[in-house]
Amino acid sequence: MIKLLLLLLLVSVVALALFLYFQFSARAQPKVGEPAPPFSLPDQHDQRQRLSDFKGHWLVLYFYPKDDTPGCTKEACHFRDDHTALQQYGAKVVGISVDSSAAHAQFANKYRLPFPLLADTSGQVAQSYGALMHLGWLKLAKRHTFLIDPEGRVAKVYVNVDPNTHSQTLLKDIQALQE
Repeated sequence: MIKLLLLLLLVSVVALALFLYFQFSARAQPKVGEPAPPFSLPDQHDQRQRLSDFKGHWLVLYFYPKDDTPGCTKEACHFRDDHTALQQYGAKVVGISVDSSAAHAQFANKYRLPFPLLADTSGQVAQSYGALMHLGWLKLAKRHTFLIDPEGRVAKVYVNVDPNTHSQTLLKDIQALQE
């Protein structure tokens, strides 16, 4: 009886360890200078967007947890407000979350967002950028941003993002990188 209980305890500990490993381990983020992981995802209009579509431009690729939540709305609206300034430096903005294209369409329409929001419903793209987290059965993108240069290489990685100032920080960094 004791052997059976010990075996059950061991199996339970191993199962818990494997569960935690797969739930909270994330793939390493691409490093500055490395090629950005490719993607091909539908946007809020169900149009497929690929990393290669942005070659020749700076790309602000920002991951965010959920449409129409307070922090994500602030961040998106700041990108909207700074969109013209970012474009003047040859930068395109693309948001990615695990929400659906339909949810993105509602969010983009509600706040008049002039840039694509990509639906990574499987979480594979967020995972390839080290920006996916699992909370039990729930998966969300982490609030991470990757500034990708016109050649498709990661120029800067942002993991401690303040939704209130992030857009302005990116604008300053793009200006500095182009000087």
